[in-house]
Amino acid sequence: MEKEKTPHLVLAHAIAERYGKVPEVEAVVLAGSLTSGVADRGSDIDLYVYTRAEIPLEARTNIAKANSEYAEVNNQFWEPGDEWIDTVTGIHVDVMFRSVDWIEKQLNRILKRHEASVGYSTCFWHNVILSQALYDRSGWYRKLQQEARQPYPEALKRAIIAKNHPILRQTVSSYMNQLKKAVARNDWISINHRVAALLASYFDILFAVNKIPHPGEKRLAEIAIKLCKETPPGMEQQLNDLMHVISKGDRVIEIAETLIGGLDILLRSEESNSK
Repeated sequence: MEKEKTPHLVLAHAIAERYGKVPEVEAVVLAGSLTSGVADRGSDIDLYVYTRAEIPLEARTNIAKANSEYAEVNNQFWEPGDEWIDTVTGIHVDVMFRSVDWIEKQLNRILKRHEASVGYSTCFWHNVILSQALYDRSGWYRKLQQEARQPYPEALKRAIIAKNHPILRQTVSSYMNQLKKAVARNDWISINHRVAALLASYFDILFAVNKIPHPGEKRLAEIAIKLCKETPPGMEQQLNDLMHVISKGDRVIEIAETLIGGLDILLRSEESNSK
């Protein structure tokens, strides 16, 4: 698709222009599939609005409902946001609001203090790098991106591994131990929850080993196979197997153990190569 002509990009720029007229807004950036090269006709528009102060709800409502057939204003389920369906194009618009101070603190936590999370440690970093500024009042976002586009810190990589690797199956309350208990009591909701948590830490480690900022929740296996030069042996097949047997008790344990075992091999190789 030619970017200049897509309805998605035309609409995204028009919405960014509206937010740019609000005094509290510092920058409006485009994220999601439209910036990662996997957009299609059914894609939505993901916008992040960065502010110096809270935008009056009336101003947000006016923008959301200006050209929409359906709008939700001031959603508080995840990040604060507004969503609507554009009347002319039928495109779903998803706007999230972040303070300038908040995102700067997130990047400092990751890139300067090298603090890891349980899963998804570097998602905000990835988001800032990949997003496209549609409005940048003072050049603040351009400067933020310049700071974010730096080599992956070795200390951050080590911190992510140290935070996430033990809880896969080494600790008393590890995901594997919890998964075994869930299988024993035939608790399928818990099994699904534990597998999802296990994979969150698994991929956090994998992207850290490859020094790639974590891309988020979608298409993880596909992205990992495409971008990661260092992967555990048999990873792709094991991930496929795990998804297909998630409701078959002992097979879940067997394949999850194999999946983690492959990651252990990769980490031992990584440690050996670094000496």
